[in-house]
Parts: sequence; C-alpha cells; structure tokens
Amino acid sequence: MLRKIRSLGVQGIAGYEVTAECDLAGGLPNFDIVGLGDTAVKEARERVRSAIKNSGFSFPVGRITVNLAPANLRKSGTVYDLPILVGILSAGEQIPWSDPDCAFVGELSLSGTLRPVVGMLPMALAAREAGIQRLYVPADSAPEATLAEGLTVYPVETVRQLADHLTGADPIQPAQPWSGSPADLPVPDFSEVRGQEQVKRVLEIAAAGGHNAAMIGPPGSGKSMLARRIPSILPPMSRREALEATQVHSVLGLITKEQPLLLSRPFRSPHHSISAVGMAGGGSPFPKPGEISLAHHGVLFLDELPEFHKDVLEVLRQPMEEGTITLVRAAASETYPSDFMLVCAMNPCKCGWYGHPSGRCRCNPADVRKYLGKLSGPLLDRIDLYAEVPALEFENLSDRSPGESSAAIRARVVQARAIQSRRYGPDGPACNAAMGQEELSKYCALDAAGKAIMKGAYDHMGLTARSYDRILRVARTIADLDGEESIAPHHLAEAIQYRESEYFQR
Repeated sequence: MLRKIRSLGVQGIAGYEVTAECDLAGGLPNFDIVGLGDTAVKEARERVRSAIKNSGFSFPVGRITVNLAPANLRKSGTVYDLPILVGILSAGEQIPWSDPDCAFVGELSLSGTLRPVVGMLPMALAAREAGIQRLYVPADSAPEATLAEGLTVYPVETVRQLADHLTGADPIQPAQPWSGSPADLPVPDFSEVRGQEQVKRVLEIAAAGGHNAAMIGPPGSGKSMLARRIPSILPPMSRREALEATQVHSVLGLITKEQPLLLSRPFRSPHHSISAVGMAGGGSPFPKPGEISLAHHGVLFLDELPEFHKDVLEVLRQPMEEGTITLVRAAASETYPSDFMLVCAMNPCKCGWYGHPSGRCRCNPADVRKYLGKLSGPLLDRIDLYAEVPALEFENLSDRSPGESSAAIRARVVQARAIQSRRYGPDGPACNAAMGQEELSKYCALDAAGKAIMKGAYDHMGLTARSYDRILRVARTIADLDGEESIAPHHLAEAIQYRESEYFQR
C-alpha cells in the first residue's frame, strides 16, 4: 500500500516542499530510502524502526520503499524522520491518515520522542506558501513555526501522542502564536563612555544612515567599548527584517524555543583568526551562511582590522556593495543575504602607539606604512566614516558624571531613519547607505557652494567615483539628523571631514 505524506526541507535559507512516498509491499524484509538523501537521511531507517517499536506499534515485515520527492534535489538533515514514520504506519493501517492539507517535520529519538530541528522558520514559511494548513512539528520547534502565521501548528512530544491525536483519542492543542520581547540581557550604554564626543558623533551618523565606519587609535582609548554600544542606538528591526535575519540563524541552529525570533539587531564580532570560509560561508556539500550573513540587518564588528588575513578582508568587498553573497560549490550554488553595517577598529601601527603624546612608539615610518598597507585601497574606499580615537586625558577618566545616554542618541537615529523611510517608501532603499544612482541624483543635489566644496575635496583628496557617492550619502544622513530638506555646505563639509584619517596620509 502506498501513502504520500507532505513534509518540508531547507535549501540555503529557503524552505521547499518534500513528499515522503512510502510503499509497503510483500517480499523479503528490506527498508530503502531513495531521493538523494545524505547520511543523516539514510540513518533515518534505524531511528524510525526503533521509534515505531518503542512506541507500541509493530514494524511492518516486507519490502519498504520510501521516496523523498522531488528526487532530483539533495536532501539533508533529520527532518524527514517523522513523515517517514507516519507514512509507514499509515500504509500499514496502524493509524488512519490521508489528510492532504497537513505536513510533518521532526527528528525522532529511538524512544519515540521528538527532537527539535534546524531551519524551522524557513520550512514553516514554505508550508504557508504551499497551501499547507496544519503543520506537525516537535514541541520545542513549535514557537518558531508559529512565526510564519497563517498555519495551525501542533506541538508534538512523542509518537504515541501524535497517534492518539490522529485517531481522535486525545487531540493535541494547537500552539499559540509566539509573542515575546527581546531577551532581558544587559545592554551597554553610551552614558558609560568618558569623553570621545567626536567619535560618538561619527557612530551616531553611521547608525542613522547605515554607513560603514572605522575607528583608529592607540590601545585603551575605547574603540571596542564604543563599538559594542552601537546596538543600543540602532533603530528596531521591522517584522520583515526580523524574519529575514532569523532565517539565517535558524538554518545554523542558533535559535532557541525561548527566543525564536530575533528582535534585536545582530552584532557579530569574529576573531581575527577566522578563515575566509568562516567569514563568507561555505562548506561541503551544501554551503552554509558565514559571519557576514549572520550580521544581516545588524553590525559586523572587526576588531584589530589589519590582523585579519587578507583573503578574509577581500571577501567583504562584493557583499558590502550588493548586500548579498553567492557561494558556488560543485554540489550547489546558494545566495545568502549580507546587508550589514561594517564597523572596524584598529591601531595606527603594530605596537599601537604611533602618534601618542607619550612618545613610546618605536615604529619607523616604513613600519607604519607596512602595517597599514595590509588594508587594500578598494576595501578602505568602501568605508564611509573614519574616526580617530585619541587617548583619554586624565580629566576625562576622573570625571564620573554620566555622558549622553544611548536612549537620547537612539531617539535622533530613529527620527532620521523615519525621514528616510518616508522619503524612499516601502519599495525603496532601507537607509541612505543603500541609495542607488537614481536616489543620489534626486535627493543629494548640490547647490553652487556645495559643488565648489566637492570639487576642492575631489581634487585635493584624490577621491574615486565611489568615495564621491559615499560622501553624498553621509551628507544626506547628516542633513536628516538636522531635519533639513536639502544638503547644506556645512553638512557636506562635515561628511568630507570624516572621509579619511590622517594616519593613511602619513
């Protein structure tokens, strides 16, 4: 007897429908799973066999063939355990089941309990698009599945509980849609930072427009401390942004049942020993998202920038421009989102003290040039704002009065983002940093005084076409923070001031 059970799978960060076709026939006992499954899929035979026996059912004697359709797509993971089990029990008439509007997803333990699966949100979204109305998932994965909305999600704890529900003996109550708040974790506040008002201004502009920023200064000046407080001034994510960011984390198993939806913007800070694959993504046979995709709609913070391997830094260039990255491997090609805000911190030389008033630096100019020369021109050209972080004076450190709070800074950032949202509309760029040429021409037009300033900067600083556009985007953000309709000369002058650090001019 043949039974077709609907299920779901994940390819990249997108879900797709899979049908588990289970056929029971006479003959010598055999259990085959076909349909391009990986090792985890093949091992489902033993998990399903033990789960059936330990749940009080009898495992069919005969030839069992399971086909995971479409058979031309590679399947991976343990999500097909439950649909295979339901198909076998249904084909053997041990449970009555033939509802075409239901789908099953879940990993089985040998005892018949269900374990959570990765990628639940993409699969639930795919189920909704496929017209599936009822979705049976492990209980720990149910909160994540409810985020898709428009589905009735049943949290299943054991095979026996599922069987009692399908027979009508003991119905399972549908899971309630998850509605939570960000995890109650302490968030560092800018009020704790002493001095560095100019750097705070740069980071406020970066947050208001989604611009890339770099901080350069000696050790102990507060670069990392400032960077880790950036999430406290970023605007909240929209529902669409939260779902997109959560999908990336979901396929890597970084989502918990207590917090299935990312409500705070991601902040990723990989160590400088990370590989290019770890940064961009990859792996075999199915490439996985890397750090730049985990930072989607958030911040990618690179501390000690020159210490990163050159190939790691160079993979950032295309994603910084396009907001996506395509990983091409022999078995598959996947495109992942990578719309992140890059924040870097670095010392001015290898010892870190170049230009410090104490004079403790022993690096000669050639050493400094060699150290800074680790960073390529094309990468530096993609950074919008440079902030020099000087060593703190004693007066700043001894002053215990709190500085301006993150809440006050965030209020200005949110107001500036609201201006941008009204300007571009729902289908336009998300922020000023994402403006294309059409928006630049329309919203960044300069008057005669502005053109004169830009011409002087272009000739004196040797700007590229890319850096010219980035200055205009930053100036547009500064004008938005001031609530101005057009870019004034002082907005442009401030944007040019942040364009390049004097350390790269020495």
